[in-house]
Amino acid sequence: MTNPSDIDDCEASPATVAGDSRPPTASIGRDAVNIFRGFCMGAADTVPGVSGGTIALILGHYDRLIAAISQIDSDAVKLLLSGQFRALSRKIDLRFLAALAIGIVVGIGALAGLMHWLLQHRMNETMAVFFGLVLASVWVVRRNVAIWTPGRFLAMVVGTVAALAISQIPASPGEINLGYLFLSAAVAICAMILPGISGAFILLLLGVYEPVIGMVKQFFQLDIDPLLIIRLTVFTLGCGFGLLAFSRLLNYLLSHHRDVTMATLIGLMIGSIGRLWPLQAVTPETAELELKYQETVFITPAQYDGSLILLIALALIAGGVVLIADRVTQRLTGLSD
Repeated sequence: MTNPSDIDDCEASPATVAGDSRPPTASIGRDAVNIFRGFCMGAADTVPGVSGGTIALILGHYDRLIAAISQIDSDAVKLLLSGQFRALSRKIDLRFLAALAIGIVVGIGALAGLMHWLLQHRMNETMAVFFGLVLASVWVVRRNVAIWTPGRFLAMVVGTVAALAISQIPASPGEINLGYLFLSAAVAICAMILPGISGAFILLLLGVYEPVIGMVKQFFQLDIDPLLIIRLTVFTLGCGFGLLAFSRLLNYLLSHHRDVTMATLIGLMIGSIGRLWPLQAVTPETAELELKYQETVFITPAQYDGSLILLIALALIAGGVVLIADRVTQRLTGLSD
């Protein structure tokens, strides 16, 4: 298994948008960069169709994140219980994970309300921005695959089809028993660390999004009872199980079958672009529902009553930002070498 402390912030290549080629060191500057990365991941998780895993892949810390999570095992627990905090921090790259976690929480807290408003009142323009960002990011991240062979193209197609298929599944109500809650949490957390698949969207598909949000709200309102504690505990355990088990698999695949794995992840990113297509409209039947329950359909340019030029401009500007940032990163990396 890869040791996260040996992984560069800009792990894969100059194709990443942030980071440099030097080994990670403990510094306030690097902490700030990792908090910013977490902030971007948290912000992405507030947007339907975009996952924090996509942002981690774009910003160049995906491998390090997966490797760090995969190191949380029985040995880590033993180090914690024996008070060997320095060794524990080194093993699981704790400073890196803590900085990301801070950024994720701040990102969700700071932008959830804004993103909700934008998606409610400026959905097409907002989707255009994220469409441009993800599309340009696919072009950037493609260089993480050293050589494109027919097998790797096939892996990309499989990832694309999988993401498209998942995005078309209609939401359905689920039975909220403890077993189903545990399974839903395990599946959703796996989706959250995969590029192109939104964990919140998976919870919605499984029919447990609203109950989970309700439990969280109830907890923060201090309306706590034994059943709530049991359900939150089961959900947390499910998240932990799914995250640790799936991160180990991903870490192994990235270590031993990197190009095929990266090609599949790129396919997942491509498949997610469909949900970000700017020309969408909310169906009349769901227009009065809460945002998370609204359904959209694709529309033609003739049916869109806004400015097509504005949508194209926003997508081009967003994509240009990614490409320029990538070019700057390549030059800085070259100078540091």
